[in-house]
Amino acid sequence: MNWDLTYHFKNQEEFEKGLEHVNKLLEEFKQFEGKLKEEESFVKYFLLTRQFEVEVSKVYQYASLKSDLNKKDVENAANLNRCRMTLYSISEITSYVEPELITLGENKAMEYLNKHPEIEEFRFILEKLFRGAKHVLDANSERLLSLYAPVTTSAAELYSALAVGDGTNEKVKLKNKEVVTVTQGNYRALIASSDNATDRKKIFEAVFKTYYDHKTTYATIYNNVLQTNKAMAKARNYNSILESYLYNNNIPTEVFTNLIEVAGTYNKALKKYLRLRKKYLGLKQYHTYDRFLELAHSNKEYTYEEAKTLFFNAIKQFPQDFQDKAHEVLRDGFVDVMEKEGKRTGAYSSSVANLHPFILLNFDKTLDSVFTVAHEAGHSIHSMYATENQPIMLQDYTIFVAEIASTFNEHALLDYFLLLPTATDDEKIMVIQKAIDEIMGTFYRQTLFAEYEYIANDKVANGQPINYQVLSQIMIDLYKKYYGLDITKEGIKEYVWAYIPHLFYTPFYVYQYATSFAASFKIYKDVKDQIPGAFDRYINLLKSGGSKYPVEQAKDAGVDFTKKDAYMAVVERMNNLVEELEKLLNKKSIS
Repeated sequence: MNWDLTYHFKNQEEFEKGLEHVNKLLEEFKQFEGKLKEEESFVKYFLLTRQFEVEVSKVYQYASLKSDLNKKDVENAANLNRCRMTLYSISEITSYVEPELITLGENKAMEYLNKHPEIEEFRFILEKLFRGAKHVLDANSERLLSLYAPVTTSAAELYSALAVGDGTNEKVKLKNKEVVTVTQGNYRALIASSDNATDRKKIFEAVFKTYYDHKTTYATIYNNVLQTNKAMAKARNYNSILESYLYNNNIPTEVFTNLIEVAGTYNKALKKYLRLRKKYLGLKQYHTYDRFLELAHSNKEYTYEEAKTLFFNAIKQFPQDFQDKAHEVLRDGFVDVMEKEGKRTGAYSSSVANLHPFILLNFDKTLDSVFTVAHEAGHSIHSMYATENQPIMLQDYTIFVAEIASTFNEHALLDYFLLLPTATDDEKIMVIQKAIDEIMGTFYRQTLFAEYEYIANDKVANGQPINYQVLSQIMIDLYKKYYGLDITKEGIKEYVWAYIPHLFYTPFYVYQYATSFAASFKIYKDVKDQIPGAFDRYINLLKSGGSKYPVEQAKDAGVDFTKKDAYMAVVERMNNLVEELEKLLNKKSIS
């Protein structure tokens, strides 16, 4: 149940040789500056790019995985940092490429491409480049922007320094006289295990107090993000900040605006769910942090083998090839299962060009961990289909479609679990709550944050000042709109905008969790309803990797994001789950 990283390199010496060769390849890119108009150099540049992609992916994944096995290991951290420096260097060294290719012109570039099938896999990449040519500056300007990258990205570093580097953990004395240290990692569990409202409030405030105390600084850092967004959108001649983040993947802005309109309008079931929680938990007042409380509990534990068996049984109705890939991605050596000292928390699937995907888990024998196995296996299955069916440069898929395969598996496991004759009502309540909480967290909550940054960026684009009061008021209004909750009653919840690192690190990113989630519901519903060709269309999406624009991929699979109907499958699922939950809770109350 551990990773076998000899799959990459047998030892440190082999890794050193691999990284050394990657850095030699890096230097070779310099020879093509000013020469991409020449056919021979054009071809050699792209062949070198492909070779570099394969080799840098291998050394980076190895270093990253090894570091995640023990974050306390200094040597592992140093190896990873060296790989990162290589990736930073490639951006600066190749800053000449896009301006030169644009000067060469699309017709000439495609002429070269047509004559050299060995670089055919770069066609879509070049099509994307020429589509966005009007937003690429001249070589000197591009180099200047690349040199200023450490400055324009400094907000993320400042945020990390304040939130993580200078972060401190508060101690809280509970009603039973126990003193606990509250951290970002344990506060949810502490709240979930507490039956005292005052204790829950103390625990919550121990985490959020730092955002209140430093609200002016966090607002200043976020204003840096917003001003950078505005400056870059103007410098590259985009019509709006939103367009500047969607354009590269050819995502129409209405995909984003449709999402926030549907999630902000069709949320009656979400509000009903919160009322049910308040009622059945016996709360006088419902707070946002009460979402961590369980409606039912089971002490049942699951082994990792049992988790795999449940998942494999849940997908038995699907074609054999899909099942075979599910077994393959969970094969020994490619999954690191149990928690260890120093190991990175959470779970993920790591996939790079032409290599078998690796899965990190921190399996704790809970029902949540069972679903995590299915979720991460979905990502790895997606990567295997892409690797088998696409050339090296077209295997990597966008985040816009990334969560489709993972959540598809969760939908199948949920339906299977609810039909298990051995599942108790409490276990069914638990799994339905998990499913509803996932919709609330992934679809509604992420869309709320997406609308927040949409509004904040719009204010900056229109020259309006930004401070913590402005940012907090946006959140206050949105929590009323989505949840029907007045977060001013919680005092410091209104500073939740400072708690979300994605807003500082990767603007206009979080909405894609919601779009992927919506797509997976629609696709899964079509498969479940036995719509002819639905599963084949789904597999074709997985096979397509990064060979098409993501909205086009989703449309081919049966989800048209340019229409609001694309999101209604989530709304329907939420309605059904809340109704089923209400029946089970009523049954439990009567009994």
